[in-house]
Amino acid sequence: MWISMIGNSWDIYLQKEFEKDYFKELLQFVNEEYKTKTIYPPKNEIFNAFRYTPYDQVKVVILGQDPYHGENQAQGLSFSVRDTVAKPPSLQNIFKELEADLGIPFPKKNSLIPWTKQGVMLLNSVLTVEKDKAASHKDKGWETFTDQVIRILNEKEDAVVFILWGAYARAKKGLITNERHCIIESAHPSPFSAYNGFFGSHPFSKANEFLKAHGKNPIDFRVE
Repeated sequence: MWISMIGNSWDIYLQKEFEKDYFKELLQFVNEEYKTKTIYPPKNEIFNAFRYTPYDQVKVVILGQDPYHGENQAQGLSFSVRDTVAKPPSLQNIFKELEADLGIPFPKKNSLIPWTKQGVMLLNSVLTVEKDKAASHKDKGWETFTDQVIRILNEKEDAVVFILWGAYARAKKGLITNERHCIIESAHPSPFSAYNGFFGSHPFSKANEFLKAHGKNPIDFRVE
């Protein structure tokens, strides 16, 4: 049975996953959660990372853990929040490093959607969360799904940059076995760890240098 979950080229690559029992059970769990609790992001934004960055356009992957769990924050993209809310500390630190790395002024806006439209996939390992309860949807099946997404991207013929911030993301490194890809890893941008190797890691310039070396247009990391 053909399932169009995303609405772009990702559907072709994820079709077998959509048909697996664990994924059907995961969707059943998620649907029930939305009926009975406050869950983020809004249901129609769960797969935004895939919708904004189709498979054939992925050049960079920034891997996060699970969505922000505060009101009106999550928008289905790792580290990105809506422009209408305050910047979370991790996003503030990302913008500080961006300014230090590429000289891009600290932005007024928050949303990283402009990155996604250039081929930056902002993928969380877990795609939903209960309000005010971090990691509440951990070990429900999302990790099985997103690990397979990483494996699919690993098989991509085009070279991809994988940016892994923090221990959780770096643990996924074993899924990226193809030597054509580039792995950029460091401490997490969280205030608890940013001074332990995130600041000064130059992930944005490193990513663009790799893309240019492989004949690809660099990413314009401005969000204004």
